[in-house]
Amino acid sequence: MSRSRYTRRLPSAVLAAGLALAVSACGGESADTSASPATGASTAQLDPNADLTKQSLTVTVWDGYTPKELPQEVKAKLGFDLKITLHDTNETAMAKLTSGADTGLDVAFVSGQYAQALNEAGLLEPLHPELIPNLANLYPEAKELSYDKGNTFSVPYTWGTTGICYREDLVKTPPKSWNDILDPPAEAKKKVTMMTTERWLALPALKALGYSVNTRSDEELAKVKEKLLAAKPNLLAYDDTTFGQRLTKGEAVMVEAWDGWCPTSEKNIKFVVPDEGSDLWVDTMVILKSSKNKEAAHAFINYILDPKVHGWAAENILYKVPNKAAMDIVDAELKAQNTPLQMTPADLLQGESIIDLGEDSTKFTRLATEVAAQQ
Repeated sequence: MSRSRYTRRLPSAVLAAGLALAVSACGGESADTSASPATGASTAQLDPNADLTKQSLTVTVWDGYTPKELPQEVKAKLGFDLKITLHDTNETAMAKLTSGADTGLDVAFVSGQYAQALNEAGLLEPLHPELIPNLANLYPEAKELSYDKGNTFSVPYTWGTTGICYREDLVKTPPKSWNDILDPPAEAKKKVTMMTTERWLALPALKALGYSVNTRSDEELAKVKEKLLAAKPNLLAYDDTTFGQRLTKGEAVMVEAWDGWCPTSEKNIKFVVPDEGSDLWVDTMVILKSSKNKEAAHAFINYILDPKVHGWAAENILYKVPNKAAMDIVDAELKAQNTPLQMTPADLLQGESIIDLGEDSTKFTRLATEVAAQQ
């Protein structure tokens, strides 16, 4: 069973500032993207009967996030050539997409708040639902995502939340609060890891203090910084990629983790969403407005939403997919072994969707930098 290893990073200060300038040119940044001028009707007239064999497609995606044989399958099923290029982080993808150069990219896999930023900057093609009939396979809840209500410019590919992954045999009391990570019991001190990725570094302290994951308040972020600095001496490490391995080895007993990266199929490893709540992250597919192959791009997304194709992600990278028809056919034993796969859309929507904060994203960059620098 392969599992994708990538970082869902947020933009650096320079990238965030550049996007903010692009956003301001499009009329401002807002959490309610339905009001954005970039989400209006497309100027492109798409032909539902277009000869797809005369088009080709270039897609950028995280390594291991789609089947290796996907180009061959698309060629056989849809008749056009598919080229896959890779990015390791959202930041890398955004650097490609916002460079102003003609990258030749048609479709990009990016996290939801990045899709929002790209749309606000006028870089995305509004979706043509009539060309994506498999949208009907999505859960109704997949249309309630705050960064793109109604799926006007993005199609969710995977979704999940963040919580505490822990060794039930190595902790005296199962964790229930983010404070169990931030101020661990004596037996867990120096055996706890947290993430360095900006918004997820802040997440435990934000929720423990009762704040929004999308706060812009300098006062609240100052209190978050205090809490993170107080937690730092008790940590084993900051770790965005190998925390599951540390837990399996017993080097760590509790870690902040994305649900799909918590190895709950291993003996004694459990996952819990703390009582204070958490986030709802989403990875999406978007079509670039600059694409010259928009009919093929829509056909590609429609193909991905086929239950057997979309179900691959749940079975191989162990992330839930917002596709009811796909989740219904995921192997029952696999779901039983990996408890995060059992979470329902209603469970996930209890989490707070992460949105793009425009210029205020730099506040989280500064927070992460200051926490990392503190000895």
